[in-house]
Amino acid sequence: MLHHEMIGEVAAPPAMPAQARARGKLIVLLVLALGLAAFFYFDVGRALSLGALKENRDRLLAFTGANYATAVGLFIVSYAMVTGLSLPGAVILTLAGGFLFGSIFGTLYVNLGATTGATLSFLVARYLLRDAVEQKFGKWLSPFQEGFAKNALSYLMTLRLIPLFPFFVVNLVSGLTHVRVGTYIMATAIGIIPGSFVYAYAGRQLGTINSLKEIASPSVLAAFILLGLLALVPIVYKKLSVNKQDGH
Repeated sequence: MLHHEMIGEVAAPPAMPAQARARGKLIVLLVLALGLAAFFYFDVGRALSLGALKENRDRLLAFTGANYATAVGLFIVSYAMVTGLSLPGAVILTLAGGFLFGSIFGTLYVNLGATTGATLSFLVARYLLRDAVEQKFGKWLSPFQEGFAKNALSYLMTLRLIPLFPFFVVNLVSGLTHVRVGTYIMATAIGIIPGSFVYAYAGRQLGTINSLKEIASPSVLAAFILLGLLALVPIVYKKLSVNKQDGH
């Protein structure tokens, strides 16, 4: 029972003093503002394109070869900033991780950056937005909260595996729920592995890629959907077991 509560159930985070909460919100807003300002001031969006990546391929490889540890650190931090601020460019960064570090290590570094950034985005939604959303839409959110609370890990795994919703949307919406941070991190870290590996592996053939649509082929999308449906098996089994017991 204890194990089940740790990985599958959710609970509301402990209450914080009003003054500390207000200070935390101010710090988060300041970090967000600085991050967004840096993104647009340095025109990072232009660099996070397939064309720019292919154009600078040799220079990036040379820098990584001469400064591997620094390159890894910069890559993970950049990925965390892009995902944490819900900015475009994560797919391009994943391709870059593949051709710079290889499929396996590229997937690992992508996972670290994406999970860190997703957690930051999740916490921003929880501590900056949830109170206002619950006050305004509380009675409509209650059924969703109840269903999510019973099967948090499986639901989150499915949302990560099936690319039906943008990554940042899942981050923000999850923050509006009462899911435990540990459950959220676990589901994110595991659920993004297949997609990260596919794009990191594609990054090894960067020179032959002319469009991102070439990577997300129907067969690849079908595989993601199948994995996502498998993540729902525990929920279906639980409901069937309950129905069977009720029938007796």
